[in-house]
Amino acid sequence: MISVHELTRHFRASGRNIVAVNKLSFQVRPGEVYGLLGPNGAGKTTTLRMILGLLAPTSGDAEVQGFRATIEPDEVKRRIGLVSASSGLYQWLTPREMLLFFADLYGVTASQASGRLQELTELFGLRPFLDQRCATLSTGQKQRVTLARALMHDPPVMLLDEPTRGLDVIGTHVVFEYIAKLRSLGKAVVVSTHRLDEASHVCDRMGLLHQGRLRHEGSFAKLQQSTGCDSLFNMFLQLLDESPSDESDSGREAADVG
Repeated sequence: MISVHELTRHFRASGRNIVAVNKLSFQVRPGEVYGLLGPNGAGKTTTLRMILGLLAPTSGDAEVQGFRATIEPDEVKRRIGLVSASSGLYQWLTPREMLLFFADLYGVTASQASGRLQELTELFGLRPFLDQRCATLSTGQKQRVTLARALMHDPPVMLLDEPTRGLDVIGTHVVFEYIAKLRSLGKAVVVSTHRLDEASHVCDRMGLLHQGRLRHEGSFAKLQQSTGCDSLFNMFLQLLDESPSDESDSGREAADVG
């Protein structure tokens, strides 16, 4: 469903060549939740932008259902739903209006959009506030609308970029339930996060990204075996100890790399 082939991205900053993502390769199958894990600046958000076709790679490519992001970015976007902690809602629209608007943007027919709206309204409990202005909604209600919005065109692939950032325990639980639902629907899911404790609960496999490189990959049990560490936190401490001393080609530009 998702296939990333030696994806690489360089930036120029202050006369230096910065390698944000370095020959990154991984695959995600239908019904699988893949955790792209790493500290801030590891290259997670840059990777998601390249998969989406929003950022051209220096080399390598990403495929979604056989469509290459560098050649057919519009076809790739049609097949992806994005949930990001930085995305907002149109404050003067109601959830009903906004969800139907996004369905129209993706070319969903009116009859299909009506059915999707009803289905997602029940799934996320939107009915009590479906016709309120988004500006009047609570944080939790806005979160549920954001989650529903990403599914209006029923994409086979979901990208979740730091989906629990800024959320309390209840909000985080809603996201966990959402990810479980995506898995049950057969979606291929990539969750980008630095919340290591959460990743071990929701991801089937994980890729540990450090300084743009995939350093370890596998299930939690496989990672424990390959690293000799009992927790993801200790695995990353180990990676930090193994960091190359030459930072000239592996620095980070905070504005572009996550």
